[in-house]
Amino acid sequence: MGTMFHVSIQKKILFLIFVALAVFGYVSASRSYQYYLDATIEQHKRLGISTSALVASVIDADRVQNFIKNGENASGYVNTKRQLEIIRDSSPNIKYVYVYKILPDGCHVVFDLDPDPATAGKPGDVVKFDESFREYLPTLLNGGKIDPVISDDTYGWLMTVYTPVYDLDGKCQCYAAVDISMEHLRDDSERYYNRLAQVFSALLLIILLVAAIMAHRIITPINSMAKTTDGFVFDNEKALANNLEEIRRLNISTGDEIENLYRAFVKMTNNSVQYVTDINHKNETIRKMHDAFLITLADMVENRDQNTGDHIRKTASYVEIILNELKREGVYLEQLTDKYIQNVVSSAPLHDVGKINVSDVILNKPGKLTDEEFEIMKTHTTAGGKIISSLIDKVPDSDYLYEAKNLAMYHHEKWNGKGYPSGLAGEDIPLSARVMAVADVFDALISNRCYKKGFPYDKALGIIREERGRQFDPKIVDAFFAAENQILEVADKFTEKEKQETML
Repeated sequence: MGTMFHVSIQKKILFLIFVALAVFGYVSASRSYQYYLDATIEQHKRLGISTSALVASVIDADRVQNFIKNGENASGYVNTKRQLEIIRDSSPNIKYVYVYKILPDGCHVVFDLDPDPATAGKPGDVVKFDESFREYLPTLLNGGKIDPVISDDTYGWLMTVYTPVYDLDGKCQCYAAVDISMEHLRDDSERYYNRLAQVFSALLLIILLVAAIMAHRIITPINSMAKTTDGFVFDNEKALANNLEEIRRLNISTGDEIENLYRAFVKMTNNSVQYVTDINHKNETIRKMHDAFLITLADMVENRDQNTGDHIRKTASYVEIILNELKREGVYLEQLTDKYIQNVVSSAPLHDVGKINVSDVILNKPGKLTDEEFEIMKTHTTAGGKIISSLIDKVPDSDYLYEAKNLAMYHHEKWNGKGYPSGLAGEDIPLSARVMAVADVFDALISNRCYKKGFPYDKALGIIREERGRQFDPKIVDAFFAAENQILEVADKFTEKEKQETML
């Protein structure tokens, strides 16, 4: 018989460990790196889309031609530019904000908020088409929408988002454009990849040394670690923390390289947890930035109405109190999840966003509105719905925008079906809008207006009680009165604030 070729168990273990860790390291590093890259680019994309949409929302399409022709001498130009500067300065990642009218001969400047005044375009200037946008020209010239464009040229690594600005006839008058800087992503990615490579290289070297010297002592600890890691879940931060706790429970203590390997593995797992935690914190920062955009947009609308004071903040507080009371009482539990309540409270400031389409003359009229004026005022509900629908089209994954649309459209509907704009009745009215209806009316009753003084709390509460089952959902009115003390505390706080501001 011929002699059989035998490979020692030490070499087998050495070979298997080498191959397994090399593959594991490559796959983990590649997937982690790609996840980080994709997640960061997606965050930039959402920031660009929401910012561009916000820029488009402040542009009056009917004034574009006048802006191009007369620049800062045109009515409303300076105020619009100031709003665009606020948007530009709201995030360090927003590098450029500009508004162009796209014509066959080039991009005609409406606004150019270049941080360097020397290079900023003037209204009416014509900017030649950038090569990276050549393929999109037919769409842009026809007033269509294009996806965000990532370019890396003389201006740096940028994500450019174009949002068309339509006039009342549906014709595109210009494009609101935002450039989001992605330069930091290059360095961050390189550092992250090098760090992963160092960790896995060190880990691989340690394991090879241990396997070569003490192969027989490796099998049991390695099997223990392999068995534990088989149950690892990488879905979320909590699962990763559980992974770390599972590996720590092994508590391998051999006093040699095996223990070092174990410690390094714990460190790597801990680094992964910290990495995902950091990503989640960044996501939270972007969420807060979105909330800040909502408040900014709502404030822009509210500041036009001299009658409303802190209306958006008061009503948002009342809404939160009522929703929490409904949940405490076990009412509408199938809807009142923590996520739902957060979405409603976050979007509550946008319930009157449609007033941006209502004339200042009507908004600030010191007396009772005529029938014709009231019909115009009523259109703020449908206008608000359209504005938020346009945002949903651009950011479809933002759940809170769907509740914002419900609030804007239906907060003037009545339980008995005699409200507007759709005449909905009962539970056909979205829950968030039914809650806002109570909060909105209560604040209107107790607040001072240029055409009336605020009612005393007792009288306002009496009106709310009288409208139970007529204008308002009875269950919501009951929750309102169950939380009456909290409601009045909020009212007192803002009343005191308004007194202090008046004294100043």
